[in-house]
Amino acid sequence: MKTIRLWAVALPLFLALSAQAQDSTVRRQSPFGKLGGVLDKVLQATSATTGAGAALTPTDIATGLKEALRVGIDKGSTQASALDGYYKNDLIKILFPPEAQRIESRLRQLGFGKQVDQFVVALNRSAEDAAKKAKPVFFKAITQMTIQDAVGILRGSDNAATEYLRRTTGQQLVAEFTPIIDSTLQKNNATRYYNTLATTYNKFAFGQKPVNANLTEYATGKAVDGLFLLVAQEEKRIRENPVARVTDILKRVFGSR
Repeated sequence: MKTIRLWAVALPLFLALSAQAQDSTVRRQSPFGKLGGVLDKVLQATSATTGAGAALTPTDIATGLKEALRVGIDKGSTQASALDGYYKNDLIKILFPPEAQRIESRLRQLGFGKQVDQFVVALNRSAEDAAKKAKPVFFKAITQMTIQDAVGILRGSDNAATEYLRRTTGQQLVAEFTPIIDSTLQKNNATRYYNTLATTYNKFAFGQKPVNANLTEYATGKAVDGLFLLVAQEEKRIRENPVARVTDILKRVFGSR
């Protein structure tokens, strides 16, 4: 009954918005620079209706979704960019490229285990460095989210907001990450380790097809995928766990779903 009452109020109001009102909402300053002031205005606008059944406007929904994304991005990016953020997280740890995985066990058998380990560490360090650049790209996408986007996301799956970010930022993240990954791979000697390992393996391949993976492209793709996975985890927590709703607007929007 609570959910039916919410949408009986919120959706008709959303459909009744004029194009002019929608444009002004899109142009409105992002809530993440002066979040406190925006939240005050939202709460004042709904102060006439109090209690657990307080009506949510489409603007409330958009503000709540943007705040949820901001919280998820902040936590996910911070976690990924920390030392060992990728390397010691089995969910996103970057391993040998698929086309090169066959060489790992063989190289360990040949006594190159230390070099293999060094390569894997360096590979993950490159992703951790690149993740530090993700927040500005994500936050820009948040400011461009429309009310229609927000309502659709709220009614969507547990990772609907993350998928919105993937659609709107995925290509830009790859473009931003690629030079960072390439530079860090070289700085951390991952490129040298990989070339040495591949050359060593190819010497003992005995006629098998030589290994020749694009290391930068592979590491960039895995770094971006891992970051989205962490953001998706945070989004799911906010949707399902009241404790994760760290602001009033998150409590009101996601507590009323």
